Amino acid sequence: MDHRLTLTQHLLREVEEHTPGGGPVASILAQIATACKEIRAELAEVGLGTLAGMKGGVNVQGEAVHKLDWYANEVFKKHFAGSGLLCTLISEEMEDIFHLDEDCPRAEHVLCYDPMDGSSNLDVDGAVGTIFGIRRKALGAAHGQPEEVFEPGTEQVAAGYVLYGPQCMLVYGVGGNVHGFTLDTAVGEFFLSHPSIRMPEQGKEYSANLARLGAWDPAFREFVRRHSHGGESERTYSLRYIGALVADFHRMLLRGGVFLYPGDAKNPSGKLRLLYEAAPLAFLAEAAGGAASNGRERILDLVPDGLHVRTPLVIGSRYEVSAIEKLLAGDRRPELTTSKGASA
Repeated sequence: MDHRLTLTQHLLREVEEHTPGGGPVASILAQIATACKEIRAELAEVGLGTLAGMKGGVNVQGEAVHKLDWYANEVFKKHFAGSGLLCTLISEEMEDIFHLDEDCPRAEHVLCYDPMDGSSNLDVDGAVGTIFGIRRKALGAAHGQPEEVFEPGTEQVAAGYVLYGPQCMLVYGVGGNVHGFTLDTAVGEFFLSHPSIRMPEQGKEYSANLARLGAWDPAFREFVRRHSHGGESERTYSLRYIGALVADFHRMLLRGGVFLYPGDAKNPSGKLRLLYEAAPLAFLAEAAGGAASNGRERILDLVPDGLHVRTPLVIGSRYEVSAIEKLLAGDRRPELTTSKGASA
C-alpha cells in the first residue's frame, strides 16, 4: 500500500478514470474534503472560540441547534457556491432544499448531508462527524426539485462521512468500493490509510441507546437479552455506544457487529433521517459487504416521501443484521453462534 497516496490522487485514479461520469463526483468529494478540513480546524478551537455552546434556536427536527451545527452547514454552502458542481443542497439544518441558482444550469448532482452529526457530544469533547450522500439531478432541470431525491437509496452515486476524532478520517464509497483516508494535519492533506475496506461477516460488539430499551419492539429486547453479559446465548456481545452515528458506524465498518436504533411506541419511525443519515451509511455498509435494514426492509429500497423523514436503523455485519430481521419476523429460534470461518 502506498501510504502517501493523497485523496486527490486517489480520486483521479479510482473515480474520475474508472467510474462512468466520475469526474464531477470526484470533484464533489474533493470539495467535501476541503470543507471538512475547515470544520475540523474550527473544532480544534471550539472550547476557546465563539462557537462553543448552543445557538439558541431549534432546527427543522425540533432539536436544539449547537453553534457548530449552524457553522458546519454554512461552510458547506460557502464551499459549493459558485463551484458549478451542485445544483441543490439538502441538509438536516435547513427545512427546505437550498438552490445554488448560478450553478444549477450546469451542475449534475444534489448533495444530501448532515453537517454535524452527534453535536451533543461537542460540549464533552466527544466524537462528531459529517455524513453525506450524492445523487443525480434530473437531466436538463434548471433547478433541483424535492421529487428528485424521493428515490430509493440505490440511486445514490456516492456516499461517505468524515469522523472528527483523535484522527480526522474521511471514508467514501463509489462503485462498490469503500476507502478511508486520514488527515495529516502537518501538511493539511488526506492520505489513503484504509484501502478497500471490507466489513467483517460477524462482530463482537453491538451499539445501541439502551435508555429506550423498554419501549422497543420485543424482538430487539430479545436480541439484547440473549447476547448481553448474563444472557443465555453462547455468543456474547460487548456494548459500545458513543452517541454519534458516524463514530458508532465507523467501529462497525472496521470491526463488525451491529448498530441499532429502533423505533418505539413514542417514535415508531425512529430518530434517524433517511436521506442524509441512514441511506448514505447503508450505501457504504453494502459496498463494504455489510447490510442495513429498518428491521424488515432494506434501507436502500426505501423511498422517502419528504426531505426529513425518519427510519429505524439496523446496520452492520450481515450475520447480525440478518439475525435481528429473523427475530422481528417472529422466528425466535436463531441463536447467534459463531459462523463458519468467523471467530467468536
